[in-house]
Amino acid sequence: MFFKSIRVLAEQAGRSVGWVLLALLSAQPAAVFADIATVPPFEPRFSADLPMASEVVVYKTARRLELLRGREVLRSYRISLGLNPDGHKQQEGDFRTPEGRYRLNARNPRSDFFLSLAVSYPDKLDVERAKAAGVPPGGAIMIHGLPNNPKWPPEYYASNDWTDGCIALSNADMMEVWMLVPTGTPIHIRP
Repeated sequence: MFFKSIRVLAEQAGRSVGWVLLALLSAQPAAVFADIATVPPFEPRFSADLPMASEVVVYKTARRLELLRGREVLRSYRISLGLNPDGHKQQEGDFRTPEGRYRLNARNPRSDFFLSLAVSYPDKLDVERAKAAGVPPGGAIMIHGLPNNPKWPPEYYASNDWTDGCIALSNADMMEVWMLVPTGTPIHIRP
């Protein structure tokens, strides 16, 4: 399905599939904040052929990420989470993936992982909770693919929770999510 969509995009643009993939991955970031690069809001040129998601839902216990348009599930993917996945992220370095409602507020085509979409964690409530506990809330929570410089074989990443608190997919799945999820899309991370 994914490669069929790329092929349709390429045909409509009058270009080769390789050119379309290169164009998708080579967008120049407009600004860089810490290690999150932001680019202008994603506005697909060929939205008639690609079903754009209106919401992302993560089910931590089931290790699933779903792309929704209204109530329709467009796609469903297997994910990996932080090394300590149970419960809501409490502080920097706890290796937990946060829970709650956030937004995917930035895109980075040149991260240390294969593509990344930034989750708007911490929000105001997360900051207040951490401040009351006297700890930093942490940050830089992303949806991303595999590390660009892997330390383990692919099977390890496919069958274990291995991130510092991010939501990880296979590179092929991340490419599809990158194309179907506009910047600003709400994300609901459930236990």
